Amino acid sequence: MSRANRSLVGLALTCGAIALGAAAPGAARAESIVLAGGTVHPVSGPVIENGMVVMRDGKIEAVGTRLNVPPGAKVVSCEGRHVYPGMISALSVLGLTEVGSVVGTNDWQETGNVNPNVRAEVQINPESDLLPVTRVNGITSALVVPRGGAIAGTSALIHLDGWTEEDMTVRAPVGLHVIWPAMTPVRAWWETRSEEEQRRSRDAMIDSLKLAFDDARAYWKAREAESRDGVPRHDRDVKWEALGKALRGEIPVLIHASALNQIRAALRFVDEEKLPKVVLVGGDDAWRVADEIKRRNIAVICGATLELPPRRDEPYDDAMALPGKLAAAGVRFCISDGGGPFTAPNARNLPYHASMAAAYGLPKEEALKGVTLYPAQILGVADKLGSLEPGKIADVIVTNGDPLEIVTTVEQVYIAGKAVSMETRQTRLFHKYDERPRGAKARTHTMRPAGG
Repeated sequence: MSRANRSLVGLALTCGAIALGAAAPGAARAESIVLAGGTVHPVSGPVIENGMVVMRDGKIEAVGTRLNVPPGAKVVSCEGRHVYPGMISALSVLGLTEVGSVVGTNDWQETGNVNPNVRAEVQINPESDLLPVTRVNGITSALVVPRGGAIAGTSALIHLDGWTEEDMTVRAPVGLHVIWPAMTPVRAWWETRSEEEQRRSRDAMIDSLKLAFDDARAYWKAREAESRDGVPRHDRDVKWEALGKALRGEIPVLIHASALNQIRAALRFVDEEKLPKVVLVGGDDAWRVADEIKRRNIAVICGATLELPPRRDEPYDDAMALPGKLAAAGVRFCISDGGGPFTAPNARNLPYHASMAAAYGLPKEEALKGVTLYPAQILGVADKLGSLEPGKIADVIVTNGDPLEIVTTVEQVYIAGKAVSMETRQTRLFHKYDERPRGAKARTHTMRPAGG
């Protein structure tokens, strides 16, 4: 990149157009930038017309009207634009998968049944082409969750920009992930095991869960006894070391369970193991036991709303209505896109999962919070992300409308106070083929690529 191009980053905008930040990922320190004149949506408070957001050294310094501009700050005109906090994908495998058909690019699933020592942050590929594609639609951070076995490992909340694991990681570990097995045998063409084999596999998985937590408690009891006279030192075991924070309640146990019988079995497990902090992931049938979930103060990371119901005899809008039902019952929730390997290439569609929930019973303001403030609260980073407030990390997006509307364009994304490039593999391919040689009958106009 030339020196002239680098100097364009953060210049004041004219004619209502947002200048693209072309800085490389993982800059050492963000500059001071003031977004001025736009409609500011803090999410945690009322909308501010003709507002200002002051960002300095990667943090939000002030939000309001007629604020003082720090010396040397770059003032970006956002007149006619809207300013929001960056959205948070509360469930994903971004950075762990790339091309589904190329095995070497997929690192989202481990072998073995008990893998609490798997750490998502050390597996992430910062060069993944899926990260820029996702962030240009306003998603600035994501909870990356490993899969595989009954205990899949610990997740990490990452920024979708950075050179290295250290650049990208906002918090790790965020939680220990338990994948609850299906309680009812599956009758489908792809399931080759008999019903009895499936039941045995289910029981074995649940037994391995209980045994893992028992072994971890015994390990930590032995470790804590080492300070006493005559007690020998015990060898370290990375598996049981990793379970310690969950047992002590320092991080939550995130239990992936969707069907009603799965949820009830998981709640019994929580009681038996006396787990202090729990989050339910998926939770398709969580609304059926909403009173109990609220009583236990368990939050729910809802799965995708843009999907069919899990059972043929259920209403078509079951998934779409789930966030609204939980909100009406007073259950803490946030919205995800399902977070599987097949949804990762379309992780940019997270805001439309929220807008679909708004179309089926969830208040519009709650839908926006469902992909900003609420995931930050559930993931334990509400002091850092989720809203535009002084002291928080400056993850900010500038749009020409409501980010939950598919016609809206995100015109600039700031991550940790730095304007990130809005270029993606998709925009590069568009421009490449838009500039190809043309015959006499070829079209002469150019089209603007979505999200570019």
